[in-house]
Amino acid sequence: MVIGFHVILTAYGFWLPNDPRGSWSDFVGAWELVRFGRATKTDERRSLAGKPHDRRARVRAKQVLQYPAVRFTGRQARAIGRGFGDLVNRSALNICACSILPEHTHLVVGQHRFPIEQIANLLKGAATRQLVAEGLHPFGALREKCGRLPHAWARGLWKVFLGTPADVQRAVRYVEDNPAKENLTRQRWAFVTPFGAERAGS
Repeated sequence: MVIGFHVILTAYGFWLPNDPRGSWSDFVGAWELVRFGRATKTDERRSLAGKPHDRRARVRAKQVLQYPAVRFTGRQARAIGRGFGDLVNRSALNICACSILPEHTHLVVGQHRFPIEQIANLLKGAATRQLVAEGLHPFGALREKCGRLPHAWARGLWKVFLGTPADVQRAVRYVEDNPAKENLTRQRWAFVTPFGAERAGS
């Protein structure tokens, strides 16, 4: 039985589909990246960030991306949080923990009537709309010919299924402690509901 999810949403360019440490992608969508290898699909559920790899090769691969890799500023992170909060208020989504970091976002999300993949897309969409509304989209000056903005988020998500209250509590602690790993302060968001205090309608 699944009662929640630990989800990571990554900014554009943060974790490439052929990252030598492994990725959750089945294919490399940009031909410029193909020469750096095929997709490194993995089902590993622990963090791969510390796995030894050729960092120079990874940096070279990022240099051929169509757009610069995204690093959200503090102002952009706060806008993302407001976007998440708007979605939570409209959907009765239960988010038990959230840390919005420069290159990726950690969330602990409770079980919901929507599949977690759909929730991830809704979260990224809500964040993007808020960034646009506040004039803070990372690619605000790079509109495509059709008028669309390049995506600030990578495709897909990284997820871990949480089956027990202990799993959820462990994930919450991990997410809440995560900013300290990047020398950032602990984050508190109004849309976060402590585990066990679920919102009505979920």
